[in-house]
Amino acid sequence: MQQVNHAQAQASPENLLADGVRALGLQLPPGAAEQLMAYLAELEKWNSAYNLTAIRDPRDMVVRHLLDSLAVLPYVRGRVLDVGAGAGIPGIILAIAQPDLTVTVLDSNGKKTRFMRHVVRVLKLGNVTVAESRVEALPSPEPDAGFDTVISRAFASLTEFFDMTAHLLAPGGQWVAMKGKLDRLELAPAEGRAEIRQTCRLNVPGLDEDRHVVIAQLKP
Repeated sequence: MQQVNHAQAQASPENLLADGVRALGLQLPPGAAEQLMAYLAELEKWNSAYNLTAIRDPRDMVVRHLLDSLAVLPYVRGRVLDVGAGAGIPGIILAIAQPDLTVTVLDSNGKKTRFMRHVVRVLKLGNVTVAESRVEALPSPEPDAGFDTVISRAFASLTEFFDMTAHLLAPGGQWVAMKGKLDRLELAPAEGRAEIRQTCRLNVPGLDEDRHVVIAQLKP
């Protein structure tokens, strides 16, 4: 795993976050940067016992967790479902950065959902709901209660992601799939059920690795 570069290593995590947010062209609401750093502090604290992430260096966590998640913020809207949220990445981070989102973070792993519930309590995140379940076990919502955005971060192949979550989309809702390298061979079979609207390369400040986002909607 590539570590932060020399310049990053000289910066505090707080300054690294501030510089990265500026580079992404984002403007966080008052107090959001402090909440994001508080989230990382809780993640570090729980990580020693629960092994929630393999990333240990706080500066690396800023880049690989916070900025990587914030890079997709412009593509997210409305009621959001984060599938396979793990430690709340990207769902909790997006909820902090844009409080008008209504975010459900979903994971079937009990220790991860316990951590997310803890973070929601500690940070008083009124726009976040934690659900402990397998995604395929979630019942289809009423049409007016579906999700406007269903997002995943390296959760599954595109085909599996679309197949397992199609019943959860609101009318006109979208999928947002976060990917590393974009495998064109993966896109073709995924288009059987979905209409891929956009594929974008993401530039995550401080990260010299491929990052992409795939935006798709259910075919009519």
